[in-house]
Amino acid sequence: MQLLEKYDLVIIGGGPIGLTCGIEAQKKGLSYIIVEKGVLVNSLYNFPEQMTFFSTSKLLEIGGVPFISHTDKPTRKEALEYYRRVQESWHLNLKLYTEVSSMTPENNGYYIETNKGNTFAKSVVVCTGFYDTPRTLNIPGEDLPKVTHFYNSPHPYVGQKLVVIGAANSACDVALETYYKGAEVTMVIRKSEIYPKTKYWIKPNIENRIKEGAIKAYFESEVIEIKEDAVVIKTPEGIVEIANDFVLAMIGYKPNYLLFEKLGLPITDDVTKTPIHNPNTLETPLKNVYVAGVINAGLQTSKLFIENTREHATIILEDIDSKL
Repeated sequence: MQLLEKYDLVIIGGGPIGLTCGIEAQKKGLSYIIVEKGVLVNSLYNFPEQMTFFSTSKLLEIGGVPFISHTDKPTRKEALEYYRRVQESWHLNLKLYTEVSSMTPENNGYYIETNKGNTFAKSVVVCTGFYDTPRTLNIPGEDLPKVTHFYNSPHPYVGQKLVVIGAANSACDVALETYYKGAEVTMVIRKSEIYPKTKYWIKPNIENRIKEGAIKAYFESEVIEIKEDAVVIKTPEGIVEIANDFVLAMIGYKPNYLLFEKLGLPITDDVTKTPIHNPNTLETPLKNVYVAGVINAGLQTSKLFIENTREHATIILEDIDSKL
């Protein structure tokens, strides 16, 4: 019979905020474990290969470990190495490829089931981010192999007819990068313009490529069906069907609400679908269960980032410590 592992704190999510919670728990002498269903900082690992952060390296620092990058704004590769170094420096107690399936209140704590054994925790922090769970189109053909919500590299799209759905930073970045590497790019955009808050170095570039016809754009339009070799688009002028090899649906991401349901975390019933929590302590209505990081904004995914949620770990661990 497997012995039940017991901790003062279980941290669900091994991203930057999860690591920071582990560091703060370690500082206070608490027993803890960080469980992550994928790799270390899994969301960052899934970012495009050549991605550069919008934040400076200084704003991404955690645990007092300096983040030195070649330029002011670090690359994905530099960030992955940095957070690996943080984990190594602090000798964090981390269990990767470990997915939580349920959480049950028991004996003034919580019994947590995972695919790699079960754990008991007096307190729990949920900080699972949102990048793992894409928003869906809910149209015929979305499940075809040629459709993806994640972009890694332009190489697979060289010489291919590519449809990019969306008009914010990621969509514009993907459209430009694949175009420059030889893809025939068409953008499908719900509104009448590129997202106004698109980064200042991206917006004029994509607008000029559209204006000159290098990238075709359908504004006030939406994809209504995806076929093996075509895409059907509803436009102001009527239904259009264009030849197509691949679709990149860059329409954003959302928190893992299915996991929230399994954990019993209550969500607001408004459009933001925010995990209900005390803004001062970040504790949820479940006693000694906290939420941290970008998930605290629900569907408002452009509101919170690594840089403005690093303090969540300190807030939560101070509250946990005050109850001991």
